[in-house]
Amino acid sequence: MRIATWNVNSITARLPRLLAWLESSGTDVLCIQETKCAAEQFPYDQLRELGYEAAVNATGRWNGVAVLSRVGLDEVVVGLPDGPEYDGAQEPRAVAATCGAVRVWSVYVPNGREVGHDHYNYKLRWFDALRQAVAEDAAGDRPFAVLGDYNVAPTDDDVWDPSVFEGLTHVTPAERAALAALRESGLSDVVPRPLKYDRPFTYWDYRELGFPKNKGMRIDLVYGNVPFAKAVGDAYVDREERKGKGASDHAPVVVDLEL
Repeated sequence: MRIATWNVNSITARLPRLLAWLESSGTDVLCIQETKCAAEQFPYDQLRELGYEAAVNATGRWNGVAVLSRVGLDEVVVGLPDGPEYDGAQEPRAVAATCGAVRVWSVYVPNGREVGHDHYNYKLRWFDALRQAVAEDAAGDRPFAVLGDYNVAPTDDDVWDPSVFEGLTHVTPAERAALAALRESGLSDVVPRPLKYDRPFTYWDYRELGFPKNKGMRIDLVYGNVPFAKAVGDAYVDREERKGKGASDHAPVVVDLEL
């Protein structure tokens, strides 16, 4: 089974590339982040033509997540159970589904904006709710993973230059402690191969020639439980999909499972 996660940064803008990539990559299950569309605008029909069902949590022009599957779609959960609200509402940042023999969550963790901001504190509360929501599956016997844009670089090696990020979000001790707490629930970091260069960055800013200069970050993560991790045959960042006109600023992370 081939499972992937990809922050597409607008499924409407990225649809031609997404459909082409699904056809060429042989992906069975794809977790998507930043759909940036309402549920009624989601391209169900185009995906169905390629054999994919979709579980979607999307409410408008911001955020939005989905799970696409061509191996079944059951036990869908839309939204993070007991998740915190921001500005009086729970944002569309999580959706779960069972796809064949594997259960997955697609998550788009809050950015945090800046240290000390209300959004930063919301991010930490969101991580705590995620940890509680996945604890049972993380400790279970069924292959299970939480895939998505975590908006945290796990270590200093996961950013191109740690000095650039001093005092900024994505690298703070509190954010990394939240990741560590998630791992302690029974999950481990499935680190992909980079295919080019020495570090598997997954995100490069559009500005300042971030991609050509490889000024990247590894913030799109796959956290799997023991049965999932044991089944991993390969994992890599498909940086080719970051190239060219109309690309997302994130690349897909692909995991091959031997089940």
